[in-house]
Amino acid sequence: MIAASGITRDATMTDAARRDGIVPVPSLPPLSRLSLNSPLALTGPVLVALPCLLAALLGFNTYATYGADAALGIAVGAAAVVAMAQTLILAARPPLVEPLFGGLDRMYRVHKWLGISAMVLHQQIEPDFERLVRETSLGELGEEAGELAFNALLALVAVSWFRRLPFTPLEIPYQIWRFSHRFMGALFAIVVFHQFFVDLPTEVDPSLSVLLNTFGIAGVIAWIFTELVAPYLRRREFTVTEISQTKDTTTLTLRPEGRAMRWRPGQFAFFRAPEAGLSEPHPFTIASAPRPDGTLTFCIRGLGGWTRSLPAILRTGTRVQVEGPYGRFNFRKGGARQIWLAGGIGITPFLAWAESLTEAESRDIHLIYCVPTQEEAIGVETLRAAAARNPRFSFEVVVTTRDGRLTAERLIGAVPFAIRQADLWFCGPTGLKDGILKGLKAQGQTPRRVRFEQFEFT
Repeated sequence: MIAASGITRDATMTDAARRDGIVPVPSLPPLSRLSLNSPLALTGPVLVALPCLLAALLGFNTYATYGADAALGIAVGAAAVVAMAQTLILAARPPLVEPLFGGLDRMYRVHKWLGISAMVLHQQIEPDFERLVRETSLGELGEEAGELAFNALLALVAVSWFRRLPFTPLEIPYQIWRFSHRFMGALFAIVVFHQFFVDLPTEVDPSLSVLLNTFGIAGVIAWIFTELVAPYLRRREFTVTEISQTKDTTTLTLRPEGRAMRWRPGQFAFFRAPEAGLSEPHPFTIASAPRPDGTLTFCIRGLGGWTRSLPAILRTGTRVQVEGPYGRFNFRKGGARQIWLAGGIGITPFLAWAESLTEAESRDIHLIYCVPTQEEAIGVETLRAAAARNPRFSFEVVVTTRDGRLTAERLIGAVPFAIRQADLWFCGPTGLKDGILKGLKAQGQTPRRVRFEQFEFT
């Protein structure tokens, strides 16, 4: 999850740890990575797939009399338009929809797959109706504009897919990537124009056009809302009240100006500081539990130029903006025995969880926090205070340069209860998670459930 502590969109994110600041090479998100955090997690993907399938079936059935090639071309084109419309709808981050995907992280992965699928589908087979329609100047303009827009969208999707060029250290600057993403809505508006006015046979059933026009308009409205309306409705004003530095991690304490934001421990928010010249929003996990005065904490690891500039640019009293909260990483939905495993800046959600623990907490929880050096450990005082409040919570810090890498065997020996009867909550580098889970499986100690978030917003 995006630990308010570290995941900067500066650097791409693949899982909770990446949002927290551990940067992976962006890649096509494997479908197998779409692990579930709630029974609703499959509802969202199914709901976005059904309209695409409906558009394809309706397109094929409507144009079947014009030949298989024409019908298939219309079918894949219709599915592409609906898929692209839904990418813009999901990009608007509708709060009521997020639970249906199991969190914003998985919703963004579906968003990315929809965009890629739209570009792969469109124009694989181009139907030819030139002899069957009466061409108009507006229809000809729509056809040319649509072809140009889809080709441009294909280029922008490629930029999004390969933000870091494979097998090279070259990376497209974040500002360029973000601008290209914001421009997609304008190109889709041209595609909608194409859909409205392209010349097609007049005797066909209009149901397909109604469906495509509806999704097209919805996509354009969602894009306009995202770019022009949402920034004013969702962002809350905060003031920086405290700044501290631990190695390459900057800890910010923010005080709300006006109505405070409500969040659950483990959620994340988008942070920007236009007053300091940092106008691009970046997501970070909120590293503190809700407090009576509404203050919150971000722990941000310096990974790219944006995050590294924070200590030099931000000052006490700087006005900043926060949008959120998002995410569904919630240990209270877990079982009676839990293992919390954090790698590096991935500690941030666990800091918020630990701060929220009370004397009455009945779960048995053991946290293992892996850091390269002792100097890089943050929030240890918060963990000590939680352990002092509740004897059911315990933790240990593994310093890898001193103690060696954490292995499954060491994890089994450290946890004071049976791992097979516990839930494992993870936030950190993907390699750490995969290595531990593989080792536990080999030892016959697979946890009852494994919970983590995926983070690759770009």
